Amino acid sequence: MTTTLIKNADWAIAWEDGAKRHVYRKGIDVAFTDDAIMHVGPGFAGAADMTIDGRGRMVMPGLVNIHAHPSHEPVYRGIREEHGVPNMYMSSLYERSQAFDISDPGLRRASLEVALCELLKSGVTAVCDISPIYDGWADVFAKSGMRGFLAPGYASARWKLSDDRSLGFDWDEARGRKGMEAALAFIDGLAKHPSGLLSGVVSPMQIENCSDDLLRDSLAAANDRKIPFTLHVAQGVLEHLEMVKRHGVTPIRHARDLGILGPTSVIGHAILPDTHSWIRWWTKDDIHSLADAGCSVAHCPTPFARYGILMESFGDYVRAGINLGIGTDVSPHNMLEEIRKAGTFARIASRDINNVSSGMLFHAATAAGAKALMRDDLGKLKPGAKADIVLVDVTHPDMMPARDPLRSLIFHAADRAVKDVYVAGRRIVADGDVTTLDHAGAAARLAEAQARMMAGTPRRDYRGRSADEIAPLTLPIL
Repeated sequence: MTTTLIKNADWAIAWEDGAKRHVYRKGIDVAFTDDAIMHVGPGFAGAADMTIDGRGRMVMPGLVNIHAHPSHEPVYRGIREEHGVPNMYMSSLYERSQAFDISDPGLRRASLEVALCELLKSGVTAVCDISPIYDGWADVFAKSGMRGFLAPGYASARWKLSDDRSLGFDWDEARGRKGMEAALAFIDGLAKHPSGLLSGVVSPMQIENCSDDLLRDSLAAANDRKIPFTLHVAQGVLEHLEMVKRHGVTPIRHARDLGILGPTSVIGHAILPDTHSWIRWWTKDDIHSLADAGCSVAHCPTPFARYGILMESFGDYVRAGINLGIGTDVSPHNMLEEIRKAGTFARIASRDINNVSSGMLFHAATAAGAKALMRDDLGKLKPGAKADIVLVDVTHPDMMPARDPLRSLIFHAADRAVKDVYVAGRRIVADGDVTTLDHAGAAARLAEAQARMMAGTPRRDYRGRSADEIAPLTLPIL
């Protein structure tokens, strides 16, 4: 039993159980023994094996990221930031998935290491990673020290393109069933992982790519295991049109009709409900359907903003009763930047400065994310919670004046002020550097993997284009 004491912290973002909210506390001690917090308050009187001077620091709970694809998004750096297909309602998702081969395990491992370093440096201590199964996935997580909720993806169909204006599907229900069986076997194995930091999430991929039976059976499998269920829903206009064509209803309404919305369901994105200006469907039920079912929604502002699409009222989702969390669906995997963007975009879309608050956004990135992942012991600084803790340097120039340190962190300093990060009581970011992974080495391997990926693009693309034709450089090379 090892006890660590953070003594006399200038600021702490502590959890108030009665009001179920985060609050500021000043000049207090935070102590944790092994992997659990034992004291948050003034005057810790117990013995400590290690004492950390809390002066000049803000202690806060680790951020909980409920939707990410870290095994491939970093490899798209320099490719996808401004890549979009106007005839596909600006989305590049479908063109990118058919043109670039990201199945190489070496590419995925390098990509994951880069992303985990970015996440840790921005204060994330737990992440839901939605990826296909590949060699080394759990090993990289275990090496990193990150708390991982691994969500092996599978589907009944794959997207296919023959032009730039219509979306096709390659259906194979047997492949979907085989994928589900492999995913559940992988998830069951995680419960025995020696790190004690890995668990599973059942993850059929997209609502339009899965049969109704596969979706129902997936939720049942998640409920049997008492783990979360996650699914991409209402993330694209083409998806909406496809579901209307098949069923005459919106994607969210179809999910409701199938019975797959519920308190253990984490809906990826749900950014295009029936009331959205890009949809303008005749019903106005989708947000209420999510709320009435007790769903969680994973909001990832950056990828959609790059296409020119915004969640049109973050605050309305929350006030309707949706448990709204935040994810990093794209590189860079910087949760503090996502929190800031979520707030900025919400105010722009709603034309209302009071649509959101920094407190609401921080709750989404911590306690709400923990609730979505069915872990009440994460995302909170309180006795009994896991010792997933972030120390922020409030004396960093970008934080000062630190009159309101959470605002300083979100709007000004971001990851630059993150000093130390503990997961389960173990320090894995020290003085701003990840101690468990080689960020620079992984980035170099990622660059090599990107070159290999791009070399194969003409053989995969439906028009035989090169990667440079699909995503031209910002400036011409002379």
